[in-house]
Amino acid sequence: MPWPATTVWSWASAITWASSEAGTAVAPRTPSVLIARLAFAGLASLVGACAPVRPLSPAALPQAAAGAEAAPAATACPQDLAPIARCLSGQDSAGAYYLIALPNSWNGHLVLHAHGGPALGAPKRERSVEDLERWSIMVRAGYAWAGSTFRQGGVAVRAAAEDTERLRQIFVRHVGQPQRTILHGQSWGASVAAKGAEMFTTTADGRRPYDAVLLTSGVLAGGTRSYDFRTDLRVVYQSLCHNHPRPDEAQYPLNIGLPADAAMTPADLAARVNECLALNQPAAERTPEQQRKVQTIVDVIRIPASSLQSHLNWATFHFRDVVQHRTGGASPFGNMGAQYRGSPDDAALNAGVLRYRADPAAVARFAEDTDPTGRIPVPVLTVKGVDDPTAFVELDAAFKQTMERGGSAARLVQTFTRHATHSYLSDPTYPTLMAALLRWVEAGEKPTPEGIARACPAFEATFGKGCAFVPAYVPAPLESRVVERTRP
Repeated sequence: MPWPATTVWSWASAITWASSEAGTAVAPRTPSVLIARLAFAGLASLVGACAPVRPLSPAALPQAAAGAEAAPAATACPQDLAPIARCLSGQDSAGAYYLIALPNSWNGHLVLHAHGGPALGAPKRERSVEDLERWSIMVRAGYAWAGSTFRQGGVAVRAAAEDTERLRQIFVRHVGQPQRTILHGQSWGASVAAKGAEMFTTTADGRRPYDAVLLTSGVLAGGTRSYDFRTDLRVVYQSLCHNHPRPDEAQYPLNIGLPADAAMTPADLAARVNECLALNQPAAERTPEQQRKVQTIVDVIRIPASSLQSHLNWATFHFRDVVQHRTGGASPFGNMGAQYRGSPDDAALNAGVLRYRADPAAVARFAEDTDPTGRIPVPVLTVKGVDDPTAFVELDAAFKQTMERGGSAARLVQTFTRHATHSYLSDPTYPTLMAALLRWVEAGEKPTPEGIARACPAFEATFGKGCAFVPAYVPAPLESRVVERTRP
């Protein structure tokens, strides 16, 4: 599949490629040939789709010194990709593991992936394998894929963005210069990608490191607002269950998650939650008191019972990570002034819940690391299921406001689907979005939610059923979902 000197995608060409060439094997090209062809392609493709934004100085970017990053080594691809791709892996100079997949029929474009979570603890090689398995659709659709484990676990957005950019540099140096690089962030990784697109806007040779950004099921209101509801969950849960901590245990502010030396494990927490709420039982098998408490939490916090345990885990173990490792021992989370609604007795609930004031310095430190500014100089396309149980849809309304404040509203298109899942929507959803982004970048034609919805069914012939775009959907403001509170 020879690469043309210029590649200007249209809906028709994207659909033709998806239906006729997916899975076709050709001999891999050597890096030198890739670089030569892609350099020519880069000179021949001129893009003027985006209004200018003053970039960071190239000197401020962590450009990899010559030889600083070792070349990746050949490794086995996940089983379903082995017949159609080759894989490379390595560990970067900061300690992050990474995995690269190159389809035999590479279309010349790179998807640079920032994963969700984040996990706590040291990085593990297996993480990138799991990410590639989940996102194999990108490789099956002809894109090269690269993902980092990040150098550390925990809620460190800027560090993760740096690790992702380092991987891009490794790819360029040791594999080849892609025609286009799409920065893809999923879930918490969407905040990493948004921050990275703000931090890294120009390379040392004056190029854009990222041509566009794809944010899927994103946690996009920044750390200082996205996790308010988890603070609310901790205090409402405690007012009902009184076992996290128990009355005979050492008491601590719930907004720190856990004390630094606490030995509690996720299994310990699950046991306490099931003791109070019986989430491990069908609703019909819970006692009336247990079901009443479950329903109170669901109605007040507005999360499904199925995601309650995972959100409590985050509000416990990840809150501790933030406080102990990111904000100097003080908590950026608070609920002063929050008025909870939806319980059988709201007055009693609001009088009884514990109240905490977010520490101003901790909020400032957390905001600097996690809150997007909206100053992204390239096209940004987002997608989210309207019933996402983890990163609810109103977060996207907050992100739109951020992009408007940052002067980037014209570079944002948001789409929504009927899916009620978080980690993955459907196979045809993502090639549809990628084709729309490339059309925007290369032809300057900004997509619309209606156009994306119309284009998706053509991809189902190759990737199976799963189109569910809702082009007219507009999310409500975040304040309609999460109660407002007094902020420092």
